[in-house]
Amino acid sequence: MYNFSYFKEKDKQTILKFLEEYPFAFLTGSDSSGKQVATQIPILYEERNGELYLQGHIMRNTDHHQAFNENTNALIVFTGPSAYVSASWYHNPQIGSTWNYMSVHVSGQIKYMSIDELIAFMRKFTLKFEKGNVNSQTIYDNLPDLFLNKMMPAIVGFEIKADKLDAVFKLSQNRDEKSYLNIISNLEKQGGNSALIALEMKKRQTELFPPDVEWDGSKFDS
Repeated sequence: MYNFSYFKEKDKQTILKFLEEYPFAFLTGSDSSGKQVATQIPILYEERNGELYLQGHIMRNTDHHQAFNENTNALIVFTGPSAYVSASWYHNPQIGSTWNYMSVHVSGQIKYMSIDELIAFMRKFTLKFEKGNVNSQTIYDNLPDLFLNKMMPAIVGFEIKADKLDAVFKLSQNRDEKSYLNIISNLEKQGGNSALIALEMKKRQTELFPPDVEWDGSKFDS
């Protein structure tokens, strides 16, 4: 990931909110021979004793299940909206265009759940995505035993303690104010993911450009 301090998101609550808003993540790793595996799954997080834990479930007897049996090192990548940013929107357009994006990488050792832990997780998991609706027919406690007896043995729950967390929210923090505002304006016109990036940039505008502070037109060299 980009190792520029001005792209790093350091606020813990902002990062946790991001994990909450974009839970569908890439779980990646490799087997003992180095063969890469990846799958996309929804992830829940919880904090215990000041530590961050990520939880999810995968199908048994798949390449990624086998890989994590052999090598417990795992990386989970959370991604949010992204957008192309044209250098023609800059105060000085004689430099390269780029992409703005938001991403959080979490790495650690994968640990499989016991059956009791998996059941507790699936109760929490299904209730969360059914928005707390205890009457929903698809939460764990309302599913028929025939279905659960068939499906539960086919999945395995896991937990990863976050040994390393890296959050990069690349949102044109290295641009001057005039360029920054012009980027926002152009992204808003495009709508979709571009507008979502513009919204995130607006949230940071005052912090980046405090009122009554004049900028000289070039904020950073890169």
